[in-house]
Amino acid sequence: MTDQPLDAVFRTKEVSKIYDVGEIQVHALREVSVSLYEGELAVLLGPSGSGKSTFLNILGGLDHPTTGRVWFRQTELTTASDRALTRYRRDHVGFVFQFYNLVPSLTARENVQLVTDVARDPMRPEEALTLVGLDARMDHFPAQLSGGEQQRVAIARAVAKRPDVLLCDEPTGALDSKTGTTVLETLRHINDTFGTSTAVITHNAAIQQMAHRVIHFQDGRIDRIDQNETQIAPAEISW
Repeated sequence: MTDQPLDAVFRTKEVSKIYDVGEIQVHALREVSVSLYEGELAVLLGPSGSGKSTFLNILGGLDHPTTGRVWFRQTELTTASDRALTRYRRDHVGFVFQFYNLVPSLTARENVQLVTDVARDPMRPEEALTLVGLDARMDHFPAQLSGGEQQRVAIARAVAKRPDVLLCDEPTGALDSKTGTTVLETLRHINDTFGTSTAVITHNAAIQQMAHRVIHFQDGRIDRIDQNETQIAPAEISW
């Protein structure tokens, strides 16, 4: 990635999100304006409740801002219909969450196939699982897999449809450091190999060292953005 990337995959302009909780208004985001770039790996860092997940859900078309505007490349998401947002999520976005959301009664291969059956130009499930190092575990059920293996199945499911962007919300939050490193190595490999624009939410400050840029959230705002001149490998991160 160049020092001055030119092509924005996402742009937001003064995005705010307010939730009504009874008679109280909760300001989850406050006038956030930022761009995420083609091919970069960005880490969104900040304490719980700082707005990271709300921001990622808006980028992914899972939620709407209360005010402000959001673009995916040249398409404005904030004016898109629900049908258009469904198509956008299906065709362009891969999601990875802290909890794996695998179907217990399906094998790893079958869990990935849930996505490849409806995607426009998918990988074969076997290809996606090999990509994340699970070629020997394709016919195992989630209960037969470790936490890290289940998360890698979830990553395989997300990347099998060849998404333009990969949005990850605390993908290592439920994992120990060794297993978390393996998962981060998988995400880094996908970013390096396919140029998939990747955003990773974490509250683990050590993970920021593997990113191209680090976007710091605080109280619903972007506190600052740091650019790493060099990125370290996940295996070098001290947890």
